[in-house]
Amino acid sequence: MLDDLFLVKRIKDNDIEAFEKLFRLYYAPLCRYADSFVNDMQASEELVQDLFYVVWKERAQLSIGISVKSYLYRAVQNRAFHYLKHLQVKESFRETMNNFDLETDAVTPESELEYKELEHQLLMTLQRLPERQRRIFCMNRFDGKTYSEIAPELSISVKTVEADMTKVLAILRKELKHFATSNAYF
Repeated sequence: MLDDLFLVKRIKDNDIEAFEKLFRLYYAPLCRYADSFVNDMQASEELVQDLFYVVWKERAQLSIGISVKSYLYRAVQNRAFHYLKHLQVKESFRETMNNFDLETDAVTPESELEYKELEHQLLMTLQRLPERQRRIFCMNRFDGKTYSEIAPELSISVKTVEADMTKVLAILRKELKHFATSNAYF
């Protein structure tokens, strides 16, 4: 345990060798641990890689009050649960979209106009967003990328991606609120 805490101190001092040692020591067991939750080794490896990426990127602020091993395993568990929750949301959305059949729902000129108004309002709202928030939203919602895929592309933390998405969704809810009460799109 003291060796691990010493490694963390060295990592905070920008010692790449200490980081590599910590990575080699915990990578494989953490992947197996993540896989015990998500049952997908590729996703498990991505979760663990993302964790180590964040550890290195935010090393200066790294504060571990418990053992390093406990910290890493808890972080992997949290990431695995977040990943599973994300999969549930995607599956729920997929089921909703599969149940939505344009052939059976009468498409009226009025509903088409309402849809175009909604689409226009969404695009206008997105244009007013700060560039990074707009990119994050589009990468997540239109390109289907996860927060952990977006973060390294934009050189920001997963937490920053989460925070920006929360802000964007709040803005969209506020801007598009009147559509939720008058239409069946929400």
